[in-house]
Amino acid sequence: MGADQHLDWQGTAASVLDWWIEAGVDTLVDDLPRDWLVAEERPAIALASAAAAAAGPAPAAPEPAAGYPDSYDAFVAYRLGDGVPDASWAPVRVGPTGAPATATLMVLTDVPEDGDAAAGTLLSGPEGRLLDRMLAAIGTGRDQVLLASLCAARPLAGRIPHASVVELESLARHLVGIVRPSRLLLLGQAASRAVLGANGALHGDCSPALSHGTLASRTIATYHPRVLLERPMCKAEAWRDLQLLIEENDA
Repeated sequence: MGADQHLDWQGTAASVLDWWIEAGVDTLVDDLPRDWLVAEERPAIALASAAAAAAGPAPAAPEPAAGYPDSYDAFVAYRLGDGVPDASWAPVRVGPTGAPATATLMVLTDVPEDGDAAAGTLLSGPEGRLLDRMLAAIGTGRDQVLLASLCAARPLAGRIPHASVVELESLARHLVGIVRPSRLLLLGQAASRAVLGANGALHGDCSPALSHGTLASRTIATYHPRVLLERPMCKAEAWRDLQLLIEENDA
């Protein structure tokens, strides 16, 4: 391993440890011994499973809507074209990143951040660096994630116009239906409501899995990184949300 690779590894490890500390993780072991060879549910997952059972069968994810392309590449081209609500918001729009065929996780945010258009990628600034730390803490990274946004252009003042919400939500759900992710992480209220509806929780195990025929998407909502930067005290709750994502993946 070269010196640069060694420094990169140290920096990544330090970043993950910083995230854990800020999230309130002060030990790497459970209070009680655990047999890792036997599958078991932790209390948080047991509660989540009970809530999911009470909620009834998994809601079906919408099939690709009439009028929208039903392949990923064609849909992205349509999404960045002129026939969508956010087409006139900015001269440069930011599309999804990642490969749907190999991504182990889909992450949906609400709007591009201030510098994303210039960078050509979503979550390119401080919010993205925090997301990278969150992903690293659950053992993944952007190279394994499909990252998309409810809006492809940043609206004025970062607020989505009410008149555009319905179609933008429909477009986002259509993309989820095309990608068919096994795990879906929703960042913030707008992304949560777009996929789960008005009753979707703002964070935590907010829904049973979305169903795509024979494939179930475990859907977890959490705080948007910009909120976590403004309110560091929420990081402990965000870490619990991410743990739900890990536990469901390992189950």
